[in-house]
Amino acid sequence: MTNTNPSEGPQKTPGTKRRILSAEKKFQIYLEAQSGAKPVGELLRREGLYSTDLARIRQQVKEGALQRLSAKPGKKPGQVDSEACDAIKRELQDKERAMADQPVELAILRKKTSGGSWDR
Repeated sequence: MTNTNPSEGPQKTPGTKRRILSAEKKFQIYLEAQSGAKPVGELLRREGLYSTDLARIRQQVKEGALQRLSAKPGKKPGQVDSEACDAIKRELQDKERAMADQPVELAILRKKTSGGSWDR
């Protein structure tokens, strides 16, 4: 049986690249497999997947659910916007430059105090 309609499923040819499924598509496949309304084999053939792919999707769903359910309640750490990140990076660079200049300033001060030590 040949597949004449490209929307019916993926074409398997030696030169095709690996298909990457979105998270929504994986979850849809997971739900459909779990519902038991149709045989899993039919779902796998339709989506062009192997049983190991479905096992991997089930494992990812389990890990995601466990991670989300184990999260502690409360405020979630927010993302820092790029402007704030750039400002912090500039401030860090300024401080690093100032720290790099300190040995030079110290040497100048030692010369002004007769090149000696601080113990006098």
